[in-house]
Amino acid sequence: MQAQSIRTSVIGAGLLAIAFSFGGTMALAASGGGSSGSGASTPSCPRGEVWNSHAGKCSRSTSGLDDRQLYAEGRDLALAGRYGEALTALAAVRNQNDAMVLTMTGYSKRKLGDYDAGIALYQRALAIDPTNVNTHEYLGEAYAEKGKLDLAKAELTKVAAVCGTSCEQYADLAKAIAGAPSGI
Repeated sequence: MQAQSIRTSVIGAGLLAIAFSFGGTMALAASGGGSSGSGASTPSCPRGEVWNSHAGKCSRSTSGLDDRQLYAEGRDLALAGRYGEALTALAAVRNQNDAMVLTMTGYSKRKLGDYDAGIALYQRALAIDPTNVNTHEYLGEAYAEKGKLDLAKAELTKVAAVCGTSCEQYADLAKAIAGAPSGI
C-alpha cells in the first residue's frame, strides 16, 4: 500500500514537471476558466499588490508567486467581479502568451467596458489554443453585448463543436445571445 502511494506521488510529480516544462501553459490551462468563480473570499489588496495565499498577506504582485498562482488569483478575482485587481495579478504573470492569461485579461478588460481590447485578447488566445471553450464563450458574449449576433452565434457553434450543447459555456453563451439587444 505504501509503495503504491509513493509510486502515485512520483508519477504526479513527474506529470507536474512535464507541465511546467511547456512554459506553464498546461498548468495554467488545468486551472479552468469557466464562468463561475470563487474570488469573493479573496481579501482586497492595495493597488499593485495581490493576495498571496501562501504568505497570508498582500504582497507586490511578483514576489513569491509563480505564474500558476498569479493566474489562479487573477482568474478568481475576475470571476468575482474585481476586474482591476484581476488585471494587476494577470499582468504579473511572466508568460503573457498563455492562452488562459490572455483570456482572463480579455475578460477583465471587456467587463470594464473595453470591448475592443477584450476581443483582441480573445483572438490572440484563440490563435494559441483554438479549442479553448472558455475563450469562445467570452468572445461570443462580447459580440452579443455589442449586438453582433451573427458573430456571437458563430462562436456558439464553435462552443458546441468543442463541448456539446449541455456544457456550462454553451448555456451561458446561448443565454447571452437570447438576452442581447438587436444592435448597438
